[in-house]
Parts: sequence; C-alpha cells; structure tokens
Amino acid sequence: MNYRILGKTGFRISEVSLGTWQLGSKWGDPFDKEVAFKTLEAACEQGINFFDTADIYQGGLSEKTIGEFLKGRSERIYVVTKCGRGLNPHNAEGYNAENIRRFVFNSLQNMQRDCLDMVLLHCPPSEVYSKQEVFDTLDALKREGRILHYGVSVERIDEALEAMNHDISAIEIIFNMFRLRPADELFAKAKQQNVGIIVRVPLASGLLSGKYTLETTFGKDDHRSYNRNGEFFDKGETFSGVDYTTGVKAAQVLKERLNTDNLALAALRYILMYDAVSTVIPGASTPAQIAANAAASALPAFTDEEMKVVRDVYDEYIKEQVHKLW
Repeated sequence: MNYRILGKTGFRISEVSLGTWQLGSKWGDPFDKEVAFKTLEAACEQGINFFDTADIYQGGLSEKTIGEFLKGRSERIYVVTKCGRGLNPHNAEGYNAENIRRFVFNSLQNMQRDCLDMVLLHCPPSEVYSKQEVFDTLDALKREGRILHYGVSVERIDEALEAMNHDISAIEIIFNMFRLRPADELFAKAKQQNVGIIVRVPLASGLLSGKYTLETTFGKDDHRSYNRNGEFFDKGETFSGVDYTTGVKAAQVLKERLNTDNLALAALRYILMYDAVSTVIPGASTPAQIAANAAASALPAFTDEEMKVVRDVYDEYIKEQVHKLW
C-alpha cells in the first residue's frame, strides 16, 4: 500500500481506503456485525488506515461498529465521518449551530471518542457553503478539541470552490472515468490551497467494473434500482449520473481499448494518477473485495496513451450527459 498526505491535516493515509456506506451488508441486505468486523480487519491487513463513514450509514451502526472495532487496535486509523443528511427536511435552515453541534456530539458518542479526526458536511444544499454560521461553528468545535479538522462532501464543483473560501481541510467528491470535470476545474486549485481530495463513487456505482450488461438486475432495495435519475436522493450519485445503457456500452469500450479483464482495478488506478487526490474510497462488503481494491495501489502507472483512451471514451460517450452538470 502506498500513502499520501491528506491536505493540511498532515495525516499520512492509504491512497486506497475504505468507504463504509455498505459496511456489514450488501445493498439492501440487513446489517451483519460479524461481516463488518471481518471487512474492517481485512482493510487493516491490506495497510488501509483511513475509513470514511457517516452518521446515517446503517442508522448509526457504521459509526458504532467502527468505534468498537478501533477500541481493540493499536495502530493509528483515521476516520472521517459526515453529518447533515439525517435532517428531515434536508434544507439549508437545518445546517445551524445547534444542529451541527448535535451531529458532532452524536458521532463522538457513536464512536466512543473524545475528538473526531475529521467531519464533513454531507452534501448539503448549495446555500450552506456560503453560510458563515456553519463554518464559525466548525471552527469553534476545533478550538474546543471536539474535531481536529473539517471539510465538505459535495455534489458539484461550484460547491467545492465556494467551500474553499473557508478553512476546510478536505473535499470529498465524485471523480472517476465517467466524471472527469473535477480534474479539469478543481484539482489544481485544491492542491494550491493544500486541500485534500477524497474521491468517492470511483466505480460509478459498479458500471466501471465492466461486469454489467443490459440484462443485469438489482434488488428492490438497491439504489441502483430506485435512484437512477435521483428520485430518492441526489441526481448524479447513482451511476455518476450516466444513463445506464450508455454506461454499459462505454465500460465495454474501455475494457477493449485498455485491453484489460479487470476494469475496476484499472479504474481505481486511473484515479491515483492525479497527485491532487489524497485517497480513493471504494466500498466493500466482503474481505475479498477489500483485497481486490487494495491491489490498485501496486499497479503500474497509466501510459500517456492509456490516459488518452480514457479521455477519448469520455468525450465520445459520456461528456455530453454529465460535464455541464457536475
């Protein structure tokens, strides 16, 4: 495993880390604590020392499980958690000093900690990024020793740019072979300000595994069935906003032109070609998936020709759909 520095935090973190949206379960299945522990253990065995979670994942069970797991570990594991999506309604008014403090203290309790390594605003409405009360509260929580650093998880590049007007340490954003605009319009500015980039949805909800076909089906409780066009949460999250049919075709073309049988591994390695990226956080529901993802860190760099293949396929199949939106 190779390691990179997470922006101004100084944290030296694994360049392939672990996203825990599906920790202890597959999409829509019940939570299994034993599987969750085995998955976290497998991550540590692979040299992963950075876990990404959120207060709403498995209704708080993700945070609680990570906290319990880390009680028995001696090595330094960094945890970033996200807050705000539990608001109902999820609106800008809910991002206020009282609620942000409540979110942080609930996460502290869930993870049995006195201080959080990092907290991210969890894809709030766009108005929140210019709401001074929010960032004043986060600054106060830093001074009080409740959080070490804070940042934002965003849907859009303009939100990330607005957030950099504040003392953020990291930006979590969707970036993958089907979502290239952040590399063009965000990465250089983040690097200049020493803001770490955490890459989420690196495989476009599985499209970039190259294993899906037009006949592939998903369970009724799987977001790939019910949120393809943002019906239940943000448009652009599921399949990175790419039309499923188009995505399946583009993934097959990538496999052919890159001459690879393991597009998922190539997709993760591609993201690591960008030095502004601090880490990529693919999810995993089994120890075997952990090992498969971690292997990306050891792959050779893309050649210039391979980098051009990705850009050409993006321009040909994807850009018209997503580039102006995200």
